[in-house]
Amino acid sequence: MHYRVFYYFERSGDAISSTNAVEMSARDIHRQLLGRFHGGDDYLGLIDAQDNILQILCEPKLARFWVEIPMEAAKASWGRYMNLDELVQLVETLPAIFDRDSLPELQYKPW
Repeated sequence: MHYRVFYYFERSGDAISSTNAVEMSARDIHRQLLGRFHGGDDYLGLIDAQDNILQILCEPKLARFWVEIPMEAAKASWGRYMNLDELVQLVETLPAIFDRDSLPELQYKPW
């Protein structure tokens, strides 16, 4: 399965905007991008075939990640915290379409 990917990694300064997202497989996302999270401003976004977004935000001081499906119109997101092992498992089993029914244990969070 392939997704369009955008990201920012503070340590290296590497960035790709959502308007210039690049196509990657879930396998390549795991191998090439998950190990690059280090700073509190680091993020990774995945866009599915229906233009739904899954965002991953790094919280290095707490050794966790906030994984969310943002809902722009509602100014909120469906998301949950994950540790690195859970994040790796998620990326290895990504659904074709990102929605709250395809990802387990999401909580509603207003902005």
